[in-house]
Amino acid sequence: MADGLTGGGRAEYNGAMVLSLTNRERTRLKARAHALEPVVQVGQGGLTASVVAEIDRALAAHELIKVRIGAADRAERADLCEAICARTGAAEVLRVGKVLGLWRPRPDAGDEEPK
Repeated sequence: MADGLTGGGRAEYNGAMVLSLTNRERTRLKARAHALEPVVQVGQGGLTASVVAEIDRALAAHELIKVRIGAADRAERADLCEAICARTGAAEVLRVGKVLGLWRPRPDAGDEEPK
């Protein structure tokens, strides 16, 4: 692959498959995610099934997205970030304040180069 993104291996986490990225892959994805705006917001209702479904749809369409998490407590935000990654099978690319960057390869992408 031209930019070195292989998707890394998958690690077992809380019964769900979560992507693991190398430092080089994470760095490249962080650079790509920098200019993105959050496409999904987790509000007062927390991580509901509809929020997870919307994150899943956004990942299927874009591979790399940002999610804004509205929880005020830092520990609660960290728990929500881990839960989002576990429920969507996505890799955490970045976490800055209330913004989480996620990456998951498209299921139909196969061995194609990511754009």
